[in-house]
Amino acid sequence: MAYIIAIGVAGTLYWYWHRRTGLRFLRQLTSQLQQQDKVRKPLAIDAVPSDYIPLYLQLQRLLTQLPPPLGRDKLTGLFNRVGLKSRLSRLMPLNQGMFVLIDIHRFRYVNDLFGFSFGDQLLLAMSERIKQQLNDQDIVARMNEDEFLVVFKVPLSDDELKALQSHLQQPFSINDTVINLQVQLGYLDISLHYADVSQMLRRIDLALVRAKSSSGLIASYQAGDDTSQHRQLTIIRCFPRALAQNELYVVYQAKYNLVSENCSHVEALIRWESPLLGRVSPAEFIPLLERAGMITMLSQWVIKQVLHQQSLWRQSGMRLQVAVNLALDDLCARQLCQWIVTQLQQWQLSADVLAIEVTESQLMTDMQRTVNVLECLKRAGINAAIDDFGTGHSSLAYLKYLPVNEVKVDKAFLENVATDCRGQHILSSAVSLAQGLGFTVTVEGVETQTELMLLQQMGVDKIQGELFAKPMSAAELEMYWPELNRPIGEAS
Repeated sequence: MAYIIAIGVAGTLYWYWHRRTGLRFLRQLTSQLQQQDKVRKPLAIDAVPSDYIPLYLQLQRLLTQLPPPLGRDKLTGLFNRVGLKSRLSRLMPLNQGMFVLIDIHRFRYVNDLFGFSFGDQLLLAMSERIKQQLNDQDIVARMNEDEFLVVFKVPLSDDELKALQSHLQQPFSINDTVINLQVQLGYLDISLHYADVSQMLRRIDLALVRAKSSSGLIASYQAGDDTSQHRQLTIIRCFPRALAQNELYVVYQAKYNLVSENCSHVEALIRWESPLLGRVSPAEFIPLLERAGMITMLSQWVIKQVLHQQSLWRQSGMRLQVAVNLALDDLCARQLCQWIVTQLQQWQLSADVLAIEVTESQLMTDMQRTVNVLECLKRAGINAAIDDFGTGHSSLAYLKYLPVNEVKVDKAFLENVATDCRGQHILSSAVSLAQGLGFTVTVEGVETQTELMLLQQMGVDKIQGELFAKPMSAAELEMYWPELNRPIGEAS
């Protein structure tokens, strides 16, 4: 009898324990599933009753296939741009507070060095650190890869913005690796620049653009930035049509050889006359095309224009070399060298009709890849030059390895050179250094006879500037070609 009672009690206890275990599991499961409306995370329940294992595994597989919650960032669970706009739209009219856009400076290098998984962990750590700085009524969103937007209910003072930046820049420890980083802040005082949600988001983007070029990496939106942005967008939008409609054209600025006293080299420069925008400076549109990923389109167009013109000049017996400036994106292109060689073959031109100029700062951005491209061009017989020499950050240790023929000393070295003894010494040293390494030296921006005499004394090979010749069209260059090839003292 006692044995039967013991079995009954054990059965009752087992049923009761099993029921409690099942209820505990279901409560945990329900709680974790409810959290999925904010962020997709794998289910994490340690003890799964055997009866529920098929259900648990099926739910795990389902969650990996589901898209992120509507309006939420998949990684952090924060609002994404769509979710933020929806939330702000419900709060309108929103006329008090502050937008602060936070950007991790050069975050892409973290992914390049440590991998995307490491980068994701850093972004998660940054999102948690940002949330620690918020009050209940503040809103935070992840806008794109490394940008977070905070909507503060109460505007921050300048000191509070700096304190926020300082706190977010504290080192992170990810997988036992300490990461130091810089944070850029763009901010917008809503009370001063109130508008609809889309407009304010565009304005905070402009504030961040300002921050990236400011010394403290903090900047505010300023009235009138919209006009500047509209022109930039118009330039980018109009560029492809401008190429097709011949609004862009090439002019040529001659270089004078002080040794042989003639002109055999010119530089191709781009001009843009737009019916809509007026005259657009290369200093304005080239950086925009680089940021928009359209610069290679321009570079290829210029090379084709130059080779077409060289074909015409060679047929008329006019022999010269034309230098073309290339951008960093061009140099990173895998097929650049072969493309240029193919173009030369199509026009039945030898490699000596063309030279490539690369700025010193571009060279140092990706030294190895740029050197590889220059070596390829050199093997093909195409000369290369370092433009703006002395203004970048090139290491002297690298100069002796560069496969270039020429360096162009920037015109900044000529500032007050006639009366500045130190300036003369620096310029003379730069010339001697380049020539000692076997490079031909061209000095840009020569405008006075005094500058010319100093450069002749220093043994400069070539000069370029308005003292000798302004940029001119192909037809003008042909007209003045005999004059450009006389000794400079005889040219008028």
